[in-house]
Amino acid sequence: MLAYWLLFAFFAAGAVLGSRAWYSQAAGGRQAETVSVNAAYLFGGAAVALLIGLRYQVGGDWSAYQRMFAAVEDTNLGAAILLGDPGYQVLNWAANEAGLGVWIVNLVCGIIFAWGLFRFASRLVNPWLAITVSIPYLVIVVAMGYTRQGVAIGFILAGLSRIGTDGLVKFAVYCGIAALFHKTAVFVLPVIALAPKQNRVITGLLMLTIAGFLYYELVASSMDKLLTNYVDAEYDSQGAAIRVAMNLPPAFLFLVLQKRFGLDETRRRLWRNFSVAAIFCLALLFVQGSSTAVDRIALYVIPLQLFVFSSLPGLVRDRGTSTALILGVVAYSFAVQFVWLNYADNAMEWVPYRVYPIGSPAEVRPSI
Repeated sequence: MLAYWLLFAFFAAGAVLGSRAWYSQAAGGRQAETVSVNAAYLFGGAAVALLIGLRYQVGGDWSAYQRMFAAVEDTNLGAAILLGDPGYQVLNWAANEAGLGVWIVNLVCGIIFAWGLFRFASRLVNPWLAITVSIPYLVIVVAMGYTRQGVAIGFILAGLSRIGTDGLVKFAVYCGIAALFHKTAVFVLPVIALAPKQNRVITGLLMLTIAGFLYYELVASSMDKLLTNYVDAEYDSQGAAIRVAMNLPPAFLFLVLQKRFGLDETRRRLWRNFSVAAIFCLALLFVQGSSTAVDRIALYVIPLQLFVFSSLPGLVRDRGTSTALILGVVAYSFAVQFVWLNYADNAMEWVPYRVYPIGSPAEVRPSI
């Protein structure tokens, strides 16, 4: 458990020590101050990638991923791809061909996730605070527990960091790559399609066409399996209602205060759509028999938490109030991590944290 708290403390300290008035008054409105990416920030990114990548028997789906890795042994690449999500299966096949263990697959996935997360956070007003918010659930639970979806979210985050500079079509490329690791990533595209202000009909139709193509190529063939696993079986995900509800505070905050975030129209519509999606996911829990299905889809709304909570200190002019908001967000994130590690029914799948014994058959694994 110590490893998780050291990681949280590192970013929380960066957020608190760097506390100041995150918005400066500029002609025509508030302008976000940029925070330079320094060596400490990059060190933190490497730590996140390594913590995810070198874990051993950590995460609720550890055994399932071990079986996936073993399934591609002595198969050719074409057969391996047909066994599951193509992107992830290629990694499994390459690791087997190289004679390496599942640790290299986890490490590559950890690097991709960390790259997307830190790229996204670096575009926000307070990157350190955004990462602090991400540690308790997005990093520890999702990236370490749901490897494929963690990679997919990493690509989604990388794509979100480019909206407003590279256009929405390029985001569709990121989303398409994400879908190679977890098919559910295609459901993010409709949220993005409704964001542009100009040429909304043309852009929306293009994005929906891309979404339809990705759905047909990647999802349609396995939809029966998805429905059987998640819906027909009515799988329940423990704590799903709480995790889905965690998206509601930032959703309501943004819907009420959206004009104060100083966003251009495209990004304002983007986060508005994410906010509506958060409310929609909660409503689905009451009409959908499988909480697991809703839980997994709601994971793609988590970027809203990072954006809104890290931006809150910049919505006020008073430096003292801004610092108090930073401390409040850190305290909230601390509480989320404390409750989950100590009281979640499946926390024992993550505790203690163990390091993968690379190249060693030793029975005793280093635990932190």
